[in-house]
Amino acid sequence: MRYLISCLVVILLVLIGIYTWADRYSEIAAIKPPPATAFDRALIDKGASLVAIGDCAVCHTKPGGKPFAGGSELLTPFGSIFSTNITPDVDTGIGAWSLAAFTRALREGIDRSGSYLYPAFPYEHFTKVTDGDIAAIYAYLMTRPPVIARRVKNKLKFPFNIRILLAGWNLLFLHEGAYTPDPTHGEKWNRGAYLVEGLGHCGACHTPLNILGAERGDNARYGGETLEGWHAPALNADSPAPVPWTADALINFLLDGWDGDHGIAAGTMTPVVNGLGSVSDDDAEAIATYILSFQDKTNLAARTKAAKSFAEKVAFGPSPTAPLSPDTALGRGEATFARVCANCHRAGTDTAPLALSSVVNGPDSRNLIHIIDQGIEPPRNSVNRSMPAFRGSLSASDLADLVRFVRSHFSRKPAWPNVIAHIAKARAAEH
Repeated sequence: MRYLISCLVVILLVLIGIYTWADRYSEIAAIKPPPATAFDRALIDKGASLVAIGDCAVCHTKPGGKPFAGGSELLTPFGSIFSTNITPDVDTGIGAWSLAAFTRALREGIDRSGSYLYPAFPYEHFTKVTDGDIAAIYAYLMTRPPVIARRVKNKLKFPFNIRILLAGWNLLFLHEGAYTPDPTHGEKWNRGAYLVEGLGHCGACHTPLNILGAERGDNARYGGETLEGWHAPALNADSPAPVPWTADALINFLLDGWDGDHGIAAGTMTPVVNGLGSVSDDDAEAIATYILSFQDKTNLAARTKAAKSFAEKVAFGPSPTAPLSPDTALGRGEATFARVCANCHRAGTDTAPLALSSVVNGPDSRNLIHIIDQGIEPPRNSVNRSMPAFRGSLSASDLADLVRFVRSHFSRKPAWPNVIAHIAKARAAEH
């Protein structure tokens, strides 16, 4: 009995110690918001560029809402998290936050009051940002128009709604500290690594996540992931792009959202490109240099030639020379394609060949389903490349047949599974 009581006491003390350690963060005193004149104009301008690279407005602006006022719903496997107001409103935003409080949030994932932030706010990436860049971001955000916008309560399943448990997540997955340049690579690569791994947090979407919502490492890094109903394609050697990416093509895509050998940005990538469209050419080139270092560099010319040759071979003319049987799913899909798609996607039109599209050649049908149903509102720098939505004119079965035909005709990849299920889920989410 004495042994049992001793064990229970030890366990209790350990639990108390763990809780005390996890609850160690104190509140940082509130400040009176400094006037805009307190910040140097050059620092504010620098912060504007960094905020664009960090996609801050993408997550912290709800559809139809004021910039940076929060309220955007972020869907996770654990429930919904709603972004917060990061305008300088004192009561509902970050107006009372000092630079020290702001820095702690980015570096450690702890807010001004001492509470844990959820890693949907990617502080495991932002911790790599330098003090100087954090000060510039702070200057930019604190000079935005303040907006009164109350926090929307998160909708998380138990026990993920218990914030203090994030102490364990941080212990496992948060590696604090600003980015340290790799001496084995040049200045441009290191600049790209700093932006991609830090503010750009590209891995947050393009790297598979483990069961705890943290990015997987090793060979899975930049291997692609499905989030919020869209599939962010692999950026490593598993990239589904039939034509290998070049620095010029990737820079085009980052700045304009369009490249003739790869197509147009859509879905969750569109607002990212809208932000990146304002960054410098040097930073865009640095990002491209770093991302390309993960990709397959073998037989580039041969792979490019083979992909373009296949695209020419399967180009859809004004009408197919040998139509498929209308009694099959592919035949019905071909007829639908000829009726609603061929006018823009036939041979000779000013669109990227579908056979070169990562959407068509990717591992998942969801992106194509979303694009056909919702259309494409192109990034700001490619406004003339829109696509209408067809949800109102295509039944679920028509869409399924069309998706299967596009995959079969314009790709040499195997048929997609679960097309019907993906359509049902996508359409249910739109209501």
